[in-house]
Amino acid sequence: MYRYASSRLTSLKARQANRVLTRFSSSAAVAATKPSGGLFSWITGKTSSAVTPLDFPLNDVNLSPPLPDYVEPAKTQITTLANGLKVASEASVNPAASIGLYVDCGSIYETPASYGATHLLERMAFKSTLNRSHLRVVREIEAIGGNVTASASREHMIYTYDALKTYVPQMVEMLVDSVRNPAFLDWEVKEQLEKVKAEISEYSKNPQHLLLEAVHSAGYAGPYGNSLMATEATINRLNSKGLEDFVAENYTAPRMVLAASGVEHEELLKVAEPLLSDLPKAATAGEPKPVYVGGDYRRHAESEMTHFALAFEVPGGWMSEKDSMTLTVLQMLMGGGGSFSAGGPGKGMYSRLYLRVLNKYPQMHAFSAFSSIYNNTGLFGIQATTTPDFGPQAVDVAVQELIAVANPAEVDQVQLNRAKQATKSAILMNLESRMVASEDIGRQLLTYGERKPVEHFLKAIDAVSAKDIASIVQKLISSPLTMASYGDVLSLPSYDAVSSRFHSK
Repeated sequence: MYRYASSRLTSLKARQANRVLTRFSSSAAVAATKPSGGLFSWITGKTSSAVTPLDFPLNDVNLSPPLPDYVEPAKTQITTLANGLKVASEASVNPAASIGLYVDCGSIYETPASYGATHLLERMAFKSTLNRSHLRVVREIEAIGGNVTASASREHMIYTYDALKTYVPQMVEMLVDSVRNPAFLDWEVKEQLEKVKAEISEYSKNPQHLLLEAVHSAGYAGPYGNSLMATEATINRLNSKGLEDFVAENYTAPRMVLAASGVEHEELLKVAEPLLSDLPKAATAGEPKPVYVGGDYRRHAESEMTHFALAFEVPGGWMSEKDSMTLTVLQMLMGGGGSFSAGGPGKGMYSRLYLRVLNKYPQMHAFSAFSSIYNNTGLFGIQATTTPDFGPQAVDVAVQELIAVANPAEVDQVQLNRAKQATKSAILMNLESRMVASEDIGRQLLTYGERKPVEHFLKAIDAVSAKDIASIVQKLISSPLTMASYGDVLSLPSYDAVSSRFHSK
């Protein structure tokens, strides 16, 4: 039978080859022997008898070189200056570039004398320097169509500049001048302090922000419990001298990275080295150590809703790479969100918390997994918004959902695969942004001292199993519980009652 099929296939191939040869030879013969019906013969209903042969290339036609089947992604190049500052870049064909100056300095480095400094520094970014007035800074950025941003976190201060890559020298010089030479004029500081007070008032009405700050202040003793926002109690102690001292102590060369996406490394280094090589190489006391203790925070307020969060420590943080990747997948697996969503498949509507909680309990206005992961520690848990009468049951549901994923039999393989694919998609699509790529370079260098390729993390995500999910959750819920609540909290169960649920078995 196999021999017959083989001979039949050979016969068909031979016939097809003969047909091809006949078609090409007859086309050439027709073109050479028959007169043409004319260029517009189709108007009169005639057909042209001239057929251009297809087996010969057209004369005087230069074809563009074919595109390669695979283009190797640009590699991150890193240079460490003599003072310890790192310069890193990743080239791209895009016409724009994003450059950032990343400082290993956030609210965890604040002392009682400098509480709120990083919040104010974020507001003071790109104001007057020793070389430029604030007006000149604004006009120079506008002149090249640039966009500047600054942000503060618990571990980092970030300053970024986004513009066309033809302006790389101007971008680098402006970044360095703004970070190294801030004037901290008294009137500008006072002006920004008033804006900080307005922000504090606005954030005090945001339950989600309050809960996130509360789980840190209740969960950690020491630096990681420092508020990311200045408070009414600390704002009046901040001034120009305090900012100058904080910057001088923390903005040192070994704790800084200049990272760029869309810039050739040699060009970046040529511009940056003269501007940054004389930055002081001061000895640092080292990164503050996290001290997780767990705890309870409750704030009753006149509200129609009850907001709460249950969280546990992520020991090791990003430095525990396997656990952090597993938790990233776990957060996508659990998902959640608001009770109303304009989304659909691909937007988390098939996550566990949507299917098992939000679709089941109409009293739940929001229910989602969250994480805040740092270099050596982190928090993972569930936050929720519900009606006060449903508060006790909502807490019970949150406990059940966390305990459920501690059992590998409860983790459906289809859901896990979907979560892994969604996690990889989110990473890859975010890295298409040059600003995200620049930030990824800067943060990885501050955390790992190198930039690991994205394939490294994708493989780690692919390797996550249901047993890994269960194992990390078991580790999480064995640590002390952190509970935070805001709004109508009178009916919520006590901290001890909730904590005992996780340790009853």
